This record gives sequence, structure tokens and C-alpha cells, in this order.
Amino acid sequence: MIKNYMKVGLLAGMLSLYACSSSYTVTEIEGGRVAMTSVYDKDPDAGAVALLKTYQLRKDSIMSPVIGHSAANLVSYRPESPLSNLLADVIKQSTAKLTGEKVDVAVMNMGGIRSALSEGEITYGDVFEITPFENALCLLTMDGATLLRLFEQIAALHGEGLSGARLVISKDGKLLEATVAGKAIDPQAVYRIATIDYLAEGNDKMTAFRNAKSKTFPTNGLLRDALLNYVKECEQKGVFVQAKVEGRIVVK
Repeated sequence: MIKNYMKVGLLAGMLSLYACSSSYTVTEIEGGRVAMTSVYDKDPDAGAVALLKTYQLRKDSIMSPVIGHSAANLVSYRPESPLSNLLADVIKQSTAKLTGEKVDVAVMNMGGIRSALSEGEITYGDVFEITPFENALCLLTMDGATLLRLFEQIAALHGEGLSGARLVISKDGKLLEATVAGKAIDPQAVYRIATIDYLAEGNDKMTAFRNAKSKTFPTNGLLRDALLNYVKECEQKGVFVQAKVEGRIVVK
């Protein structure tokens, strides 16, 4: 009896499969961004609003305090931008401070920068929006040949956040020139590169990181904490956070 049920079930499944098959093909796909405006709040659910309000108040109490000030609107874009330069500098300085080691170059991926920094007050929430991921700082050692491959990959991506180095790249993404601290790269020399754990694993098409000779993860070395500390230190010194395009990545 069980076998009969199984046969009937199998037959029904096969019939359903063939009956539901379609000869339709996709002819066009359209996509875009939909602005989430107050139009969607026309008929809010009172229960949901009450529930969310409790969390909203708690979130605001944590994220709203002002911790610093920005001298200008800082955004990220390729090949080089004020905000990507700032984050790369923060990675370089913080990693050196936490490890006590000299850092030659720092790299930050554009894709990891999730928001912009507006001119004026900087809150905890602003920093969390820019760096929402739990990315940890990482110090790697690699020879110059590997570093050149990394720079070639950055050129192919048409730029990433960079500190301590200068690249000249072509419009089609080829590396034309690379220097570290103003000097040509020695393929046999050893360089120390600071970045985040996500990139250290070779993600975002920067696979050269996988060929590093060593990797060190400093204790309490989150990127977000490094940025928070940097903003607070600027505020304590009475200076505004600022960054600019400096010709770190030049397209020719």
C-alpha cells in the first residue's frame, strides 16, 4: 500500500513538473532604485510603530552624540577620493600604533565605504554608517613583486583607497607606475601593508593579498573603532576632520 502511494506521488510530481513547464523566455529586465519616502507611511501600523519607537529611542541615545566635526563633505569615488584617502590614512596610522610596526602602505576598498561624511557635526551614527561591518585591521608582509601585483589589481579596478603609495594608471586599468614613499618598488624588498581582514583574504579581486608572507591581527583593531578614535582625537585637538584628493592615484 505504501509503495502504491509512493508511485502515485511520484507520478503526480512528474505530471506537475511537465504541466508547469513553460516555453516563456525573459526578453527584457529593468532595474532601478525606489526611493523610500513618506508615501509608504500613509497608513502606518500603530502596533509596529509603538514597538519600533522603543528601539528608535534607544538607538538615538547611542548614535546621536556628537564626537567631532568635518571641515567639508567627504565622499568616496574612483580612482581617488577624500573619504577613501581618509580611511586609508586611518588604517595606516592605527595599525602602526597598535602593532608598534612601521607600515609602508595601507589599502581600503571603495566597496567597504558605505556612506559619506557630511560637513559639520560628526556623530557615532555617522561613523557606523560609513563603516557598518565588523572589519578588523590586519598587517601583512609581502615582497615587492607581490606588492606590484597588488597594485596591478588595484589599477584594474580603477582605484581603491590608498595611503603611503602613488600609482599612475591608464584609462583601461593598466599600471603604468608605482612608488612607495616616493621610491620605486624593489621586487626583492619586504613591505608592510595594512588593510582590513576582508581584503587580507583576497576578496574584491585583490587576490595578491593571499600571497603575503605573514598576517598579524592587532588586538582591539576594528576599523570602526580606529575611525571613531581618530575623530575623537581631532576634536580633542580642536581641529576638524579633513581630507582631500592628493594625486595618490593618477589616470593618464
